Amino acid sequence: MKKLIECVPNFSEGRNMAIIKQITSQIERVDGVRLLDVDPGKATNRTVVTFVGEPEAVLEAAFQAVKKASEIIDMRNHTGEHPRMGATDVCPLIPISGITMEETVVYARRLAERIGKELSIPVYCYEYAAYTGERRNLANCRAGEYEGLQKKLSDPEWKPDFGPAAFNATTGATAVGARDFLIAYNVNLNTTSVRRANAIAFDIREKGRPKREGNQIAGKILKNEKGEDLYIPGTLKAVKAIGWYIEEYGIAQISINLTNINITPVHIAFEEASKKALERGLRVTGSELIGLIPLQAMLDAGKYFLKKQQRSVGIAEEEIIKIAIKSLGLDDLKPFNPKEKIIEYLLEDNSKKKLIDYTCKGFANETASESPAPGGGSISAYIGALGASLGTMVANLSSHKAGWDERWEEFSTWAERGQAIKDKLLFLVDEDTNAFNAIMDSYKLPRSTDAEKKLRSEAITAATRYAIEIPFQVMETSYASMELIKAMAEKGNPNSVSDAGVGALCARTAVMGAFLNVKINAAGMKESDFAKEKLHKGAELESKAMVLEKEILEIVNSKIQ
Repeated sequence: MKKLIECVPNFSEGRNMAIIKQITSQIERVDGVRLLDVDPGKATNRTVVTFVGEPEAVLEAAFQAVKKASEIIDMRNHTGEHPRMGATDVCPLIPISGITMEETVVYARRLAERIGKELSIPVYCYEYAAYTGERRNLANCRAGEYEGLQKKLSDPEWKPDFGPAAFNATTGATAVGARDFLIAYNVNLNTTSVRRANAIAFDIREKGRPKREGNQIAGKILKNEKGEDLYIPGTLKAVKAIGWYIEEYGIAQISINLTNINITPVHIAFEEASKKALERGLRVTGSELIGLIPLQAMLDAGKYFLKKQQRSVGIAEEEIIKIAIKSLGLDDLKPFNPKEKIIEYLLEDNSKKKLIDYTCKGFANETASESPAPGGGSISAYIGALGASLGTMVANLSSHKAGWDERWEEFSTWAERGQAIKDKLLFLVDEDTNAFNAIMDSYKLPRSTDAEKKLRSEAITAATRYAIEIPFQVMETSYASMELIKAMAEKGNPNSVSDAGVGALCARTAVMGAFLNVKINAAGMKESDFAKEKLHKGAELESKAMVLEKEILEIVNSKIQ
């Protein structure tokens, strides 16, 4: 899995699109990053930019954007409703996939150091990247805002983590952090009352509502010994919320920031807001996602609502997403397009058509053409995917079979496992062709000099190893599907037992077909330990698949004769 980091810098310019474009152009020039969203706000005079990529590329793009902002934004002329202290006000890094928060902190501090050193901008590290507890909270770092920055920098306690402790009137200061993925999420209400929306927001947000003496609506706010307001905590952790009225839609909303979706995911926030709204005589009509959301958050939501209905979660990803959209009412105010709102979908490279995107007829025609790929390896993977799909189908039919209601979860678990196997095999359909093409490309490398010959030989060896590994994975994955298929033949819906039998035939064919590819690709390096191991394990898998196929067919035939 690639290491992916999201960066969401906030620049203190939201009205002059020419300035904003100069900044975002710096991001777009860096290879390995993708600009996902540019969201300028006139009232706040602030633009939130979102881009994503592998860590080193993200750091370079972030630095170049901060540098350009420092050159073309003059904080002496800036006004806006949102708190701010610099031309680049904040620049958080967020781990998306394949990377831990600890690793992200290291990258954030590297970025902060470079900004401070090369641009002479005072930088405070916040959230997980903070060096002290007090600086973890962004509000503390930004307290006093730009207008109070000169005085703040003269205080030894607020010496920047990086950069000079000197006031730069043009650029101000910047906060660089590492934080969890934050989702801006609004819940729609069937009311225009901001006061009632606020009441629900106070019910659910972690901070809660001020604690009052006597009457909790009009009573005097109670304070602790330090003179600070006391609060009655809300029901949800890692949640910030407030009520407001949106004139564009003519409704009140609960505006929610989910600061850690591992603690409170979107669907739990929606459910709790719905519950509290009902208690106050109101109804939630839907919700609105601001910005982007990780795929897993949508899948978690869809599976949550499917389980509430006691329905199988082992269905296609697209169907799970549809359930999430409808259950959360994300299309209540305007159409919700998953391709534009889910991060992973935005990152997909659609420039080259994949084999699995062909129609059945198109795939068959492409295979039958004069091109050597796709060949037996891709076909083996696809046959394996069909076998896993049949086993998954039986599991889903069994989960919804009348009279078997108490067993829905048992079969849902099998179906979910089958979907994962099917998805991996579909990935391997294209990957087998990619592996073949890599071998062809390695043979085309120049070999005029000794150095070129060495590089070519190394490339051929690496490509050949991969061309052995991919069909071997097809073997392993297809064989794994046979456990599901056998279980469905034994325990699944008896009306679909023949489908389980066909699934077993497909799985065995996939194992044997993929082994042919392992053997032919290993022919040129049979003496290597790697090839010997794959050939030995492949032969074992083939034998076990044939035995298991026979067992499954005996079960199937015993039930249909």
